[in-house]
Amino acid sequence: MRLDDEQESSNVEDRRGMGMPMRAGGVGIGTVLVALAASYFFGVDPGTVINVASHLQGNAPVQEVQSRKPPADDSMAHFVGKVLGSTERVWQQQFSQSGKQYVQPHLVLFSGATPTACGTGQSAMGPFYCPLDRKVYIDLEFYQELKNRFHAPGDFAQAYVIAHEVGHHVQNLLGISDKVHSAQQHAGSKAQANALSVRLELQADCLAGVWAAQANEARHILEAGDVEQALAAASAIGDDRLQKQARGTIVPDAFTHGTSDQRVRWFKRGIDSGDMKQCNTFQAASL
Repeated sequence: MRLDDEQESSNVEDRRGMGMPMRAGGVGIGTVLVALAASYFFGVDPGTVINVASHLQGNAPVQEVQSRKPPADDSMAHFVGKVLGSTERVWQQQFSQSGKQYVQPHLVLFSGATPTACGTGQSAMGPFYCPLDRKVYIDLEFYQELKNRFHAPGDFAQAYVIAHEVGHHVQNLLGISDKVHSAQQHAGSKAQANALSVRLELQADCLAGVWAAQANEARHILEAGDVEQALAAASAIGDDRLQKQARGTIVPDAFTHGTSDQRVRWFKRGIDSGDMKQCNTFQAASL
């Protein structure tokens, strides 16, 4: 992946090693534990649990946390900053072409746990996006897990993870996330609510592909094997594969992110077309 000429985003916050306040506004550690249990054993998206709990608790303001800029010699942090900067330029252009304004998200590097407007973020949750503060959160140790546990190494696989979370930010700005969450609250069953989550996640995969296509067209960032890295990552974190590994069985009604094949298919649709209009998973008859 060629990022030498990419300008880093100024929106990266470094909270690594700062510890966790005793109490943060919004959601407490108990909710996080419930979220993690739901994620690992029932296939429920932990972000959904935390978001719902945060709303139920009145969205108490998050405790102010001091952040800093990453150290000058931190190559991985600067890699993340360049990827984020690339997404900013792509989505700024895409929104501008549609007569809309793109509000840049912040990306927070943390270790262990950190307060967010959606509750307490935990490293065990993996990278996530909080729509309430418009920030992407990631513990960079996840990249080792991506390589060792999910067997999806490579810098473009790492970039795909960020681009997917930024895709959720795009959905948030466009009002898609709110519509989906409202529909989930009125869903007739948990399976129906999960099915909506799958479409939301697959759209974020497609938007990640759109970013890659547009960034490559403008800056030629892709090298041989890069796309395969992203496809390997998308396949490795499909619901069917994760459930099979964790429980030995597959429960489609508990899917929240889509199967490996679906995640690959929608990322490919985004990168092959480079067109946001091709990412409407909610009108697709087949995923």
